[in-house]
Amino acid sequence: ILLFGIVAYRSLPVSDLPNIDYPTIQVTAVLPGASPETMASSVALPLERQFSTIAGIDSMNSTNGLGYSNITVQFELSRNIDAAAQDVQASISKAAQQLPPNMPSPPSYQKVNPADQPVMYVAVSSPTLPLYQVYEYADTLMAQRISMVSGVAQVQVYGSKYAVRVQVNPDALAARGIGVDEVQAAIQRSNVNLPTGTLYGAKQAFTVQSNGQLFNAAAFKPLIVAYRNGNPVRLAELANVIDSVENDKSISWFMETQSIVLGIQRQPGTNTIEVVDGIRKLLPQFRSQIPPSVKMSILHDRSESIRESIADVKFTLLLTICLVVLVIFLFLRNISATAIPSFAVPLAIVGTFAAMYLLGYTIDNLSLMALTLSVGFVVDDAIVMLENIVRHMEMGEGRMEAALRGSREIGFTIISMTLSLVAVFIPVLFLGGIVGRLLHEFAVTISI
Repeated sequence: ILLFGIVAYRSLPVSDLPNIDYPTIQVTAVLPGASPETMASSVALPLERQFSTIAGIDSMNSTNGLGYSNITVQFELSRNIDAAAQDVQASISKAAQQLPPNMPSPPSYQKVNPADQPVMYVAVSSPTLPLYQVYEYADTLMAQRISMVSGVAQVQVYGSKYAVRVQVNPDALAARGIGVDEVQAAIQRSNVNLPTGTLYGAKQAFTVQSNGQLFNAAAFKPLIVAYRNGNPVRLAELANVIDSVENDKSISWFMETQSIVLGIQRQPGTNTIEVVDGIRKLLPQFRSQIPPSVKMSILHDRSESIRESIADVKFTLLLTICLVVLVIFLFLRNISATAIPSFAVPLAIVGTFAAMYLLGYTIDNLSLMALTLSVGFVVDDAIVMLENIVRHMEMGEGRMEAALRGSREIGFTIISMTLSLVAVFIPVLFLGGIVGRLLHEFAVTISI
């Protein structure tokens, strides 16, 4: 038992709370420039109609703002969140034909789970480089490399990608008699990347490549929007074309500097501390690969609070064992008699780790609290049994005879007393709702 417990303890993942799947999924859709009313009628409504056909939905609500829609779908607690996510993805695909065609990207979804919250936030900023260049370093270099760390599920990049912003001058349009729709059509015609075709010869075939994509503001400025009086009217004459980001209304700030934030999520069942340590080892490598003007700072490290809380609970557990052993020695004044409960308590706790590993539990605040409370149960049984055996020895019986007769007399009593104490946690074991899921691991651990 001791060997299996030690091996299991080294393999158990460490977290602040038990791994619990909350069957809640959040869907996000973006349509730049659309009013909240447009987002509600053109984006949120078609998606909600498709989501309503999914079985097991408990509630559904949406929030619409300028250019975005957030739909939160709450499922019944008995519903598997992975299966629910697949149904949501299928519903998004079915509703794609009813959504506006000019959406920059299809709606995305994510599981809303406290256990899936990022374990670390890293801010990337630069006082000299533009924000879209900082985004490129964060997205292409850092996020992809961090996602390869063992235990990392995904890396979310909070920030806006590079985009060319065309700030149209209404006076210039009115002076030339050009509408905004003509400017939009000209930009769409000139910025395309379509297959051109293939030329077939007698002996050879050639694939014709014609790249019409424009990649920066300088390439957009010479675009011809229309002709007036036989002269071309270029985009630079009608608008201010600049290099910028897709959404310049939402910006993260760190130390009075615009920044890009990386949110790093761990895989379920992995050790949070080991994942964070693996990420921290990569940070010096990133500093040698990015320009000196780009700074990296850790905004939040979830493992710090986990380390502190786990260390406090471990100290409390060890202190409890030491105090119990000391009290037993003060009353019995017998080293051999004190050694029996002293070995029984650690053996019972270490053996519990093996059962926790088989059940897929984690070392967290609730499971360690259960072990701390169980110390009193184990010591109580050991003291009662030991006192009865010592009583028989004082009556002149041998050690073996005293042990057999003493344990036979009160063995059933100790078992019934222990079972009655465990029975107190049976209602917690079958408690429903989110609270029941949180305390399920606590009840099982203290019972074992």
